[in-house]
Amino acid sequence: VDLFQETIGLQVQSVRQFKNDRSFALVLNEGYALVFKMHGNKANVILFHEDAIRRLFKSKLKRDLSHSLHTLDREIDWSFEQFENHQHDLKKQYFTLGEVVWQHLEENNFYNKSIHDKWNQFQQVIQKLEDPTIYIMDRHGLPQLSLLPGGHIIQTLTDPIEAVNTFASRYNALSAFKNEMEKAGTWLQAKIANTKSYIDKTNQKLQEIKQDIHYKLWADLIMANLHAIPTGASSVSLQNFYNGQDEDVKLKADLTPQKNAALYYKKSKNQSIQLEFLEQSLKNKKEEQQRFTDIVDQINDTKDIKTLRLLTKDLQMTPVQSEETKPNPFHEFEYKGYRIWVGKNAISNDQLTLKFTYKEDLWLHAKDVSGSHVVIKYQSGKIFPKDVIERAAQLAAYNSKRKTESLCPVIYTPKKFVRKRKGDPAGAVVVEKENVIMVEPIL
Repeated sequence: VDLFQETIGLQVQSVRQFKNDRSFALVLNEGYALVFKMHGNKANVILFHEDAIRRLFKSKLKRDLSHSLHTLDREIDWSFEQFENHQHDLKKQYFTLGEVVWQHLEENNFYNKSIHDKWNQFQQVIQKLEDPTIYIMDRHGLPQLSLLPGGHIIQTLTDPIEAVNTFASRYNALSAFKNEMEKAGTWLQAKIANTKSYIDKTNQKLQEIKQDIHYKLWADLIMANLHAIPTGASSVSLQNFYNGQDEDVKLKADLTPQKNAALYYKKSKNQSIQLEFLEQSLKNKKEEQQRFTDIVDQINDTKDIKTLRLLTKDLQMTPVQSEETKPNPFHEFEYKGYRIWVGKNAISNDQLTLKFTYKEDLWLHAKDVSGSHVVIKYQSGKIFPKDVIERAAQLAAYNSKRKTESLCPVIYTPKKFVRKRKGDPAGAVVVEKENVIMVEPIL
């Protein structure tokens, strides 16, 4: 994108830093200057020509239209008289000083001193800023770059370029380390919580199975009382061996007593298999939980990103995106209860037509030009209403090379008459039967 086209090809003659302001200008030949205002969310770039504003990068910041190259410099009276007169609103008087300065003064008991002691301390700070030593300090676990000492000093430098590069390298490395550590910790805690939930549910299921022994009991009771069970019975009351009470046993009326007993023995065996499987799964989950817990302890003791990555490299913290979670290759619209799908690009058109549609869906495309494949999803037993076809055709026209025309021919046909030949480029298909409708391209 070519911005400020008047400046293209001009030469930079000088760089001007405005006094006491976070603004600078690239002074160009032919009377042009580009001013960069580094004012946070009110930052802007202003093009001047002979001190007249020609254009704003952020045109909504109307107040910037009042600026002049002669008024951007901001003067500060550094005299003792001004200091004394504004001792209760020093931040406003010395607006160019950032929070680091005021925090440094506060940490050194500035506000509890006499006016002359304050002045002397203030002058010492200004002198440090004028002829600075640059400090890289540790604050809250991350490095901070400052012209004033405070906190734990990691490194002291005098060259600003070296200081910025050293700080950036330290900050990026430590920031990446903290982010990866936090990500790994969150992922592991979620895994530990999941394994705990699984263990609790599996223990509960095991107890239920262990207490549920009626299949084996019923099979034994049936075999012990074959003579007393009438053929075709759907249930029978038999005395429990263990407690002497009557036990109601359900039967399949179309099976003999022996086959009913065999059925219950099979269910009992399946219970035993399930019990064995759950116990093994429980053991595996407990081992997995312990492994995750051990890794958390190791991560908490880790001091560098290399060791952290060695600990987490086999965890597969980034899930493989399944087909179900991939974004659909189409935009979806709804009109009068019908879903209309519009392909996003040539590759998406192929996916939409070949993988996401059925033979009874209605397929549309702007005639004789490139554009999106459009599909109206079929509703069982219903004929596509004419106004729904027209709306889908408008979308097909709008998403084609004919979008600027007043009327556009759009073909439509059941999807079963659309096919792709081997070797055709992305998005290209053959339509065997078609109808044509004329519509206005409308989104």
